[in-house]
Amino acid sequence: MASTNLLAPSTRRRITGTLFAAHTTFVAAQIASFTLLSIIGAQLAGSDASAGIPSTISMVGRALAGYPIGWLMDKLGRRTGLSLGYLLALIGGIISVYSIGQESLIGFCLGAGLAGMARSTSEQSRYIAAEAELPDRRAKAIGLIVAGGTIAAVVGPLFVRPSGIVMTGLGFLEATGPYAVSALLSLICLILVFTLLRPDPLMVGRAIEDEYGTPASKAQRNEKGRTFLQALIDPRVKLALAALMISQFVMTYLMVIMPVHMNHHNHGTGAISMMISSHSLGMYVFSWLTGWLIERTGRVSVIVLGGVTLALSAIFTPVWVGAIPLSAIMFIVGLGWNFAFIAGSS
Repeated sequence: MASTNLLAPSTRRRITGTLFAAHTTFVAAQIASFTLLSIIGAQLAGSDASAGIPSTISMVGRALAGYPIGWLMDKLGRRTGLSLGYLLALIGGIISVYSIGQESLIGFCLGAGLAGMARSTSEQSRYIAAEAELPDRRAKAIGLIVAGGTIAAVVGPLFVRPSGIVMTGLGFLEATGPYAVSALLSLICLILVFTLLRPDPLMVGRAIEDEYGTPASKAQRNEKGRTFLQALIDPRVKLALAALMISQFVMTYLMVIMPVHMNHHNHGTGAISMMISSHSLGMYVFSWLTGWLIERTGRVSVIVLGGVTLALSAIFTPVWVGAIPLSAIMFIVGLGWNFAFIAGSS
């Protein structure tokens, strides 16, 4: 009976739906808070040269949390791991709100680091959704979770200005708005995952593997994989890592400095939010096109296309100062990242 419940279509739909709702909500919160991240960093540090410090700390937290969270999920289950991630985001949002009021760069960076750890955790949602689906439906499950990023790209920046107005009315600084929203939405994600992600996707995945797995796939679980150094010998792995690292660096570098650049040209939070939304759409909305191009032309060709797109974007970014042209160029930056990152990942 227990095995039957684990394999029931309603169980899989509930798990996928919960993961979609939580991940989409969380990404929207992260996009909203990222809008002012570099601007606040520069203001708290007293120098534009330090604008990237909070973003860097966030990326470090994101990188460091990956392995421990994966280990924890294997030991205690996917629900526990995701719940911990959203709890970190909640704490990070509260710390950020407090630190902005206290003009503390260290506290603000701590909040950014916790948010980065939470982002690393939430990104596991696509793989958890695939794990809890039948083998022939796993790609669709991953696509659904990724599609949530497109929705979040539109919704997230819409929170920036209204949240600032609300927080100002409550006696806080306007800049705390996106981080208060981030804390609130992270709490919602925590409640969703902790209450609805049952049974644990780890148990569902094991039941599916026992029922539908091939002898080869079952044996693969017991095989010892290549070490990282052994994998690096493969030229394809070197190319993939180069594509991932370079595309992420260029995209992050431009994204960190762009809000500060627009702020210097007297663009308000509305225009900056529009730019962030445009960029985020570029990162996600044409993922289907990238997959089609990879199938038609190959991974290497799409990696090259991504590199050329990012290079041209970097060259033309300083040319314009208007909100619409900058939003358009940052959309192309997101698209170039999409080409290189997805092709490299595949």
